Amino acid sequence: MVESWMGIVIGALVLVIAATEVVRHYRREHRRAQLLRHLDDWCAWIRSRR
Repeated sequence: MVESWMGIVIGALVLVIAATEVVRHYRREHRRAQLLRHLDDWCAWIRSRR
């Protein structure tokens, strides 16, 4: 019985870690897209001033 509970606890821990990593990845990619969009706007503004 103890072995089955250990498996459940370890499995749940792995799922929590995986979910956390998925959220971190999504946020990092979202932030990267924002930064690139702002950089593109900034570059267009610089080109228009010439």
